[in-house]
Amino acid sequence: MTKLYIVGAGPGAPDLLTLRAVKYIALADYILYDYLVDKSTLQYARPDAELVPLKRPHTKQSEINSQMIEAARSGKTVVRLKGGDPHIFGRLNEETQALRDAGIEYEVVPGVTSATAAAQAANISLTDRRSASAVALITGHLSHEHDPTLPALDFAKFATFPGTLVFYMGVVTVELWSKELINNGKSKNTNVKIIQNATQANERVIQTTLSQASEIVEQENLQSPCIVIVE
Repeated sequence: MTKLYIVGAGPGAPDLLTLRAVKYIALADYILYDYLVDKSTLQYARPDAELVPLKRPHTKQSEINSQMIEAARSGKTVVRLKGGDPHIFGRLNEETQALRDAGIEYEVVPGVTSATAAAQAANISLTDRRSASAVALITGHLSHEHDPTLPALDFAKFATFPGTLVFYMGVVTVELWSKELINNGKSKNTNVKIIQNATQANERVIQTTLSQASEIVEQENLQSPCIVIVE
């Protein structure tokens, strides 16, 4: 039976790929990769492998699903290469459901998620037994804004969360979530670190406060990929 591999490419640096990820990339006939995946990761692909970039957010999820299924049914060894860890804001459930519906066997390979890579870049720990006994991983792409049937983020709970808040894809909506956290009681002086291109040569780490986060994003022209850590 044809098998498809959904592989986590990690945060960017190719030496943070898992050994299993490298093995499957090297085996693949066809690699369907997200546009944020660092191109150096593809050095492990065979010279004759077909490399297909996805231009999200312009590529619809249904189109991605169809491309995966079509390639797998053609008998090719297919790798669906996703940035970070596919289990964290990677639309994994949507893709695996489509594969199950199509009768395609698959395997998911975890990757180093961007939150831990960003924490390393910022020289901090996401947990601390004295002050941060929990970590919340939060999407900055607010699906509720586009589809009211989806659950909205509860900023009142995040404002009193007993630990570290990590926003993925949070720079576009920074004005909204920073104001919501402050309006719900979180101190405007709360430390915020914004990490752009974690683990890569052009990595940037910017420190600010919750009240200044939106202004800093605009001043520094920060764009994805960024991770925002609210301590």
